[in-house]
Amino acid sequence: MRTPESITVNEDARLIPVWSIVTAIAAFMLVEYYFWLILPEHQHHLPPLGLRTYFNLSCGLLVALYFLMVGYVSKDAPRRAMSARFWIAICLVMPGGIGAVLYFLLRQPEVSRCPSCSSHVQNDFHFCPQCNYRLAANCGHCFRTVRASDQYCTRCGHEIAADHLPARLRALGE
Repeated sequence: MRTPESITVNEDARLIPVWSIVTAIAAFMLVEYYFWLILPEHQHHLPPLGLRTYFNLSCGLLVALYFLMVGYVSKDAPRRAMSARFWIAICLVMPGGIGAVLYFLLRQPEVSRCPSCSSHVQNDFHFCPQCNYRLAANCGHCFRTVRASDQYCTRCGHEIAADHLPARLRALGE
């Protein structure tokens, strides 16, 4: 498994890098410059001002959003132990945002560290694959995820107290 970059929860809002924001602003300005100043000189009949404004702003915003999405993918992919270069290339090569849609459909779950052995584990794992450390509360009968505060499994009705959850997981549920 690749080594993921860790971004804390407070940094979650900063997943769009500054270079992407600057590029998006520059792209928006270039599209607007083209549609307002260069293109009208080559047209004989201009559409109504309202339609032209709507079309010009829509195109500018779509181009800016495209660059913001590429920036987001560049920061989000390493958090999920995925190749950022590969997904940026997919986003840039596939037209119309299809690459970004593919990224969101195929992206891996976020990766964190095991508190016991510090190996990389996916957030949906119940046990660490390296040291068998119990990462989340689960039913001892059907192995589905349960809340630490549950008395019985919601899937099979098994009594959770009989599984003897570790004290650290019971404390999370209280």
